[in-house]
Amino acid sequence: MSLTTTNRSAAKRKSRGRARRSPLATAALLGIGLLLTGGAYGAIDTVVANAAEGGSEVDMNSAQTIEAGETLFNSNCATCHGMDAVGTTEGPSLIGVGAASVDFQVGTGRMPMQNNAPQAPAKPVQFTDEETAQLAAYVASLAPGPAIPDEQYLQGDGDAAHGAELFRINCAMCHNVAAGGGALTEGKFAPELQSVAPEHIYEAMVTGPQNMPVFSDTNLTPQDKADIITSIQWMTQNTSMVGGYNLGSIGPVAEGLFIWIFGLGAATGFAIWITSRPN
Repeated sequence: MSLTTTNRSAAKRKSRGRARRSPLATAALLGIGLLLTGGAYGAIDTVVANAAEGGSEVDMNSAQTIEAGETLFNSNCATCHGMDAVGTTEGPSLIGVGAASVDFQVGTGRMPMQNNAPQAPAKPVQFTDEETAQLAAYVASLAPGPAIPDEQYLQGDGDAAHGAELFRINCAMCHNVAAGGGALTEGKFAPELQSVAPEHIYEAMVTGPQNMPVFSDTNLTPQDKADIITSIQWMTQNTSMVGGYNLGSIGPVAEGLFIWIFGLGAATGFAIWITSRPN
């Protein structure tokens, strides 16, 4: 009896040993190790990146920042905009566009462009906040231009009623009265503004990207621009669908298309159904 028990125990130990030495077990252990290592690396990298972006503000006037921006520019932008940002046949000169233009274009992912198109769409941002500031500092050092706006105009505490009036007069014809964006000619479009950061809205007004006109301080004062930003934020936070579903707030094109397809389509179908019934 004891010999039989001993043999069974030995067989079990051999079976467990074979299982541990199985190629599948080795692959499983290797996979678990790689997952744990990759997860730890990703967590550390995220912490480091957040710490870098959440650090002290970049000194836009320091020689070190400008030099770092020049290095980034030569590596990533000079192919189209030329050395010293003088422009080429592939991209315009950036002399005098100012830090605000760079912060807008790079900070919204519009630059670098992926291909030539009627206009550059917003994309995932390719540079960190610090790198964007360095690029902006370098371009600003080449010639005077619009600067990155002060924080006091981006707080959203302006006059929303006055801003809404200014928005209807100056912006709604392209961006829609609800800031939902709209189509323009030749494949161009006015983007929606409801999810755009306040600094980028302000920078767009002072730099006139794509097809947008420039609103200098003689056209709209800094406080006027702050009021417009406040009105956009108010519309975004208090949007209500009075009268029915707003169809994305993109204007009469969507509403007219809905009526043609569903409204007139339903009416036509009902008329056919009525006339097909026996008297």
